[in-house]
Amino acid sequence: MIKDNTIASFFALVQGGLWERDVQLQQYGDIDYDEIMRLAEEQAVIGLVTAGLEHVNDIKVPKEIALQFIGQTLQLEQRNLAMNDFIREVIEIMGNGGINPVLIKGQGVAQCYDRPLWRSSGDVDLLLDDDNYRKGKILLNEISDTTPEEDLYSKEYIVTVNGWCLELHGSIRCGLTRRMDKALDAIKSEICNNNTIRFWDDNGVLVSLADVNNDIIIIFTHFVKHFYKGGLGMRQICDWCRLLWKYKDAIKIDKLEKCLHTMGLMSEWKAFGAFSVDYIGMPVEAMPFYSDKKKWHSNAERISSFIMEVGNFGHNRNLNYHGSRPYIFRKAISLGHRVGDLIRHARVFPLNSIRFFPRIIINGLRSAANGE
Repeated sequence: MIKDNTIASFFALVQGGLWERDVQLQQYGDIDYDEIMRLAEEQAVIGLVTAGLEHVNDIKVPKEIALQFIGQTLQLEQRNLAMNDFIREVIEIMGNGGINPVLIKGQGVAQCYDRPLWRSSGDVDLLLDDDNYRKGKILLNEISDTTPEEDLYSKEYIVTVNGWCLELHGSIRCGLTRRMDKALDAIKSEICNNNTIRFWDDNGVLVSLADVNNDIIIIFTHFVKHFYKGGLGMRQICDWCRLLWKYKDAIKIDKLEKCLHTMGLMSEWKAFGAFSVDYIGMPVEAMPFYSDKKKWHSNAERISSFIMEVGNFGHNRNLNYHGSRPYIFRKAISLGHRVGDLIRHARVFPLNSIRFFPRIIINGLRSAANGE
């Protein structure tokens, strides 16, 4: 079991790195740096913790410890530089094929950080309208290193190109309710058909990103999906906070409020907002709809416990059965995790846990039937 002072030290360092602010660790007593390293890797925030260690001003961090974190972060930096090169190449290849993708999540939201290269990178996700999605599948199938995988409902086409995982998205659906997915379909159409985008200059190549107000919804609904369907990590919430912070003066509050009510996610927003303020130091003035009511902070504590237990994308789940058991057995275990999580989440979001349950089960059965 992780000691409370280790968890408190970890969150303090994440805050220091996320906001480039001073960190005091003396109050937490003896620091278990090995455990903090493990948590940082598990939660995909090694760069933030390394930056946080630079801001410790009340104790001396052992040199050998600092060097371990710096070494890991330098590797992360090199990976991000290589990923940026890959994104540039993919955008040019697709552009030559008459395909105009929008980069979502990942390296796009990394540009909201003070140190973009110190954000832990994942996959490359490209959003496309229906026509470009079909063309993109044909194009990438020709250069993929592996057999592509596709989720027909969410329109996710996953390939590996030159060792990088690349996902084409024909939608941004979360599979929680039809009402929510209908709203997300409208946002996708707005991005792709009305050209509501901004740009990131990736070393000379302009990469399209979603408009800020739509990007906020994409990031938020993506991590809500992972909260309900497998495991949520700190990095995803840090992304949300940095996006909200950087563009705090550009957010259309009325549009955001209407969208959250339409999807039925205002409770999730307020609870995760309380978590962001309480645990990772999000400035209150930059968190829309923040409430200091006790219930939201109690929910934030439960969210924290779940995140620390499950890890980024379910990192701490026992997945040893994946390589040794029949497919249907693996799907049954995954379903068991989903049901257990929903029962647990009912303490935080009772109505939505019940509302989301049928859709999660239906989508799970559909995926099993399709061999996905």
